[in-house]
Amino acid sequence: MQEERTEPTDAQTPDAEIVETEAAPQEVEATEEFASRQDEPVAGEVQVEAAEENSIDDNQPETDQADPAGTDDTEPADNTEPSEAETTEEPPTDEPAPADIEDNEDDAEEQDTEVPEDFEATLETVIESVLFASDEPLSPKRLVDIAEAGSVKAVNKCVRSLNKTYRDDGRAFRIEKISGGYQMMTLSIFNPWISKLIKVRSDNKLSPAALEALAIVAYKQPIIRADVEAIRGVASGEVLRNLMYKGLVKIVGRAEILGRPMLYGTTKKFLDIFGLNNLKDLPKIEELKKPES
Repeated sequence: MQEERTEPTDAQTPDAEIVETEAAPQEVEATEEFASRQDEPVAGEVQVEAAEENSIDDNQPETDQADPAGTDDTEPADNTEPSEAETTEEPPTDEPAPADIEDNEDDAEEQDTEVPEDFEATLETVIESVLFASDEPLSPKRLVDIAEAGSVKAVNKCVRSLNKTYRDDGRAFRIEKISGGYQMMTLSIFNPWISKLIKVRSDNKLSPAALEALAIVAYKQPIIRADVEAIRGVASGEVLRNLMYKGLVKIVGRAEILGRPMLYGTTKKFLDIFGLNNLKDLPKIEELKKPES
């Protein structure tokens, strides 16, 4: 009985060996396939090897050809974001800065005020400067004394020459003869603009009554107060006193009539204020406009 039990075991043993032997070739094939897969490079390993090769190439001596990877990393950064030192070292452009323009204008003004070395004062320039600085008319005789002209004729000749120069150059002023003297004055065409600059003092303003009395004295002088009142139709003693206080009217004498009343006339200040050389320059009565009713 034991032998019968052992026989089947003996019979099974060769079958197991056969199975093992059959399975062995499959294991060999799997082992070979696994080994072949290990020999094949993986994608990550390929990238690592490529990076190592690039690092090896970088370590090699530099050649004339630049590294494209290096240019991509450095050059665009340098071109797009310049440093502060580079920006300050840029050459100046053709357009000057506003501060430079102001400095140039200041320099030009300073140069214009400088007197040329070859400039010589002449009689004309001396008379011109004196009249320009004066705020009142200067008589020809006084100009002779100040400018050392020698004669009144030389002063008059210089004034004519200066006025010709002003007219030819289109200047806005002339030398006018005012109350027996010369004074530099602007042309009447510029009155609208000059009136914005000059503010007349309140004490120089004349009321309509004062202007009326002053006109009567100017055209009828020498005249007594009774005649002024007869023309105006009202008492004028206070008005005449105010005109005398302002320096526009003065007492020029006494009339040779009963009571010897005082005679009134205009002053030199009157000629200066109204821009007249003498009383003959007063407008004609026919030229005056009638007041609007």
